[in-house]
Amino acid sequence: MEQTPLYPVVRLNPGKEEALRRFHPWVFSGAIHDAAKGLQAGDTVTVTDYDGHILGTGLCESDSIAVKMLSFENQKIDEWFFLDRLKQAFEVRKTMGLTDSPFTNCFRLVHSEGDNLAGLIVDIYGHTAVVQAQTEGMALHLHEIVRALKLIPDLGVQAIYNKSAEAMQRMGKEDATLEDGYLFGGKMDEVILENDSRFLPNWEEGQKTGFFLDQRENRELVRRFAQGRTVLNAFGYTGGFSVTALKGGARRAITVDASKKAIAMAEANLELNGYSKEENACHVADMKEYVTQMREGAFDLIILDPPAFAKRHQDRHRGLGGYKYINAEAIKRIAKGGLLFTFSCSQAVDKATFQSIVTAAAIEAKRNVRIVEQLSQPADHPINIFHPEGAYLKGLMLIVE
Repeated sequence: MEQTPLYPVVRLNPGKEEALRRFHPWVFSGAIHDAAKGLQAGDTVTVTDYDGHILGTGLCESDSIAVKMLSFENQKIDEWFFLDRLKQAFEVRKTMGLTDSPFTNCFRLVHSEGDNLAGLIVDIYGHTAVVQAQTEGMALHLHEIVRALKLIPDLGVQAIYNKSAEAMQRMGKEDATLEDGYLFGGKMDEVILENDSRFLPNWEEGQKTGFFLDQRENRELVRRFAQGRTVLNAFGYTGGFSVTALKGGARRAITVDASKKAIAMAEANLELNGYSKEENACHVADMKEYVTQMREGAFDLIILDPPAFAKRHQDRHRGLGGYKYINAEAIKRIAKGGLLFTFSCSQAVDKATFQSIVTAAAIEAKRNVRIVEQLSQPADHPINIFHPEGAYLKGLMLIVE
């Protein structure tokens, strides 16, 4: 017997249900035939096929992705729904050995579609959870998410910080209680551990949730190959790669970032781990300019970890040009036998395209380049097999002759 929809209905055009039947969590606006009157961004809806058969439950959004699915069932979205999904996410991290490691106490608990919670990020820094609603729908459920987080005893959360102002602004909300700030507990001076390195995350003022947790395993890889090398950490943010390179025995590590606040944090993180910021200089500079002024052979290990040059598909062409430029300049100037770790976090640039751009950069630089490692995001940033777009972090470890 056909179930009664729990929420206002969004009905798809004939044939447009196939993606949902394959469990892809996005409904594009062009797939919708009609919808209940008065729906607004953030509303919970029941999605049906053209004939009215229920396909699942999702949240309305205001972008070209009109609905992001939370369930492929006719399911109530409440505190108990979020508790169940958060527990599932916690078990994945527990299986990966991240919840009780003596060497690492920071990890991503919820990775949006990767954990079947499209539009939600939750990062754990010691005893603080930083929650980022990336959609209007998730922003409206923040208080239920907070209550659910507090009900996971093994998580040990003592403070929960909301960093969702951007989504709130899109909703036109002006209520002060919806601004960035603590939804539970208060500020603690958290010094986090990552593979024995110590860092000071800044979730109140920093980018994303305060630290780039997705580079944890890649930072450890740099550490393995840093012995005796002179390192350039380009787009270095708070100096994570610099610290781990020095832990691996690098002769020195130079950090470059356009943000004064990021560079101040990089200096603090160097000192926290016992390294001199004078010997390992941190520069506020535009990397696209800095790289052209570098002396050839000055560095034999370079990390290029830029912000997303192509956040949207309409930015793709310009973004690809940016990736090619910085990679070509780095390949031209790196010392013979040098190692280049190069990354893209642009979702609009897939793995094959990124590799082709780096290949074009190597051709322009006229040097022999070999790929020795293919790099990606770590286990706490899982990719939903039905949502390949979740594979956003691409990287290559290159040796340049």
